[in-house]
Amino acid sequence: RPGNHVKAGIVGLPNVGKSTTFNLLCQMSVAAENYPFCTLDPSESRVQVPDDRWEYLCEHHKPVSRVPAFLTVMDIAGLVKGAAEGAGLGNAFLSHIKATDAIFHVVRAFDDADIVHVEDTVDPVRDMNIITEELRKKDIEQINKLHDSVGKLVERGQKEHKKEFETLEKVKALLDAGQNVRSGDWNAHDIEFLNQYQLLTAKSVMYLANMSKKDFERKKNKHLPKIKAWIDENDKGAPLIPYSAAFEEEWINMAPAEQEAIKSDKGITSMFPKIITTGYKMLHLIRFFTAGQDEVKAWTIREKTKAPQAAGTIHTDFERGFIMAEVMHFPDFKEHGSEAAVKSAGKYRQQGKEYVVEDGDIIFFKFNVTADKKKK
Repeated sequence: RPGNHVKAGIVGLPNVGKSTTFNLLCQMSVAAENYPFCTLDPSESRVQVPDDRWEYLCEHHKPVSRVPAFLTVMDIAGLVKGAAEGAGLGNAFLSHIKATDAIFHVVRAFDDADIVHVEDTVDPVRDMNIITEELRKKDIEQINKLHDSVGKLVERGQKEHKKEFETLEKVKALLDAGQNVRSGDWNAHDIEFLNQYQLLTAKSVMYLANMSKKDFERKKNKHLPKIKAWIDENDKGAPLIPYSAAFEEEWINMAPAEQEAIKSDKGITSMFPKIITTGYKMLHLIRFFTAGQDEVKAWTIREKTKAPQAAGTIHTDFERGFIMAEVMHFPDFKEHGSEAAVKSAGKYRQQGKEYVVEDGDIIFFKFNVTADKKKK
C-alpha cells in the first residue's frame, strides 16, 4: 500500500499471548484477561523503533527536541475457526486485519493449564493452519465476486478490463490451490490493480512463537522445529522470531544493571527490539534524519523514495518548492565528527530531484515557495 502511514496488526487465536505482547510492546493498557474475545476493538499504538544512529545524533547535538521513528501496531482480537463465515466476531476482525499493511502472527508454543486454549490443546501447526485458512477464505470470497463482475464486463466487449480479468484469473487459481497471494509472481500492472483490494494473504507476515520463560531461557522448545517446517513449506522466507511474553514482562520491570547481568549470565535479552526492527523492514520502510541543536528527528519513508517526496513528509511546501537536498551519509558523519569535517572530506553532497534517499541519510532541504499573487 503506498504512503508512509503504515500499520502492522498483531493476529492470532484467542489466549496465545497476543494482547500481553501488545501491552508490553507499547507499554499501554488494553484488556488482556484470560477470556476469548476480551479485546473487542483493535487497540493501536506507536512503538519506538530502536536505532543506534538516532541515539548517536541525539548524544552529539544534545537537541531540545528528540523524535525517534515509530511503527504503528494494532492489537486485533483473537480470530477463531469459522471467522470467514462470521464465527466469533469474525467479520469485524477480518476487516480490522484488512486495515493493516503487515501481520505479526503470534503462535502459542507454551503449555499452561491455567490459560485455556480455544481449541483445547496446544498445537501451533494446527493454529497456523486455522488462521491462514480463514484469511484465504475471505480472499476467495472477495476474488470470486470480482472475478464474476469483471468477467461480465469482458463478455460484453469492454476490452479495457481484459488485463484485470487475467490478473483475477491468476489470483483465483493461486488461492484455489491453497496458496497465499504474496507467494505469486506479479507484474507491475497486477500489483497496481490488486493493491486496491487489500487482500489479506497479500500482506507480509512475521511469525512470533510465544514460548514459556523456562524454554526461552534454556533456548529449547519442542514446538519450534514444527513451526519452522510449516513456515518453510507454506510461507517460505517469512521471518520467525521465538520469544517469551512471560520473560518480556519480567524484563521490562528490571533495572538496567539487572538486565545486563541476565545478558552476561544467561546470554538472553529482550526480543522486542528485533521484532520491531524486523517489522519495520518488512514494511519496506527506511528513515532519514534532520539533525541540529533544536531537534533531532527520524522521518519514516518508503524504500526508493526520491528527495522531493521525502521533503514532503516534513511539509508539503518542501516538496512543492524543492530546490535541492544537502546530504551526508550517517557513517561519514560518525567517522568525521561534524558537518564541517564531512564537507572538508568531500563527502557532503548536493542532490537534485532524482536523488533516491538512502536509509540513514542526514538531510538539509532547500526550498522556495512563492505566495500566489492576489487577483486585483
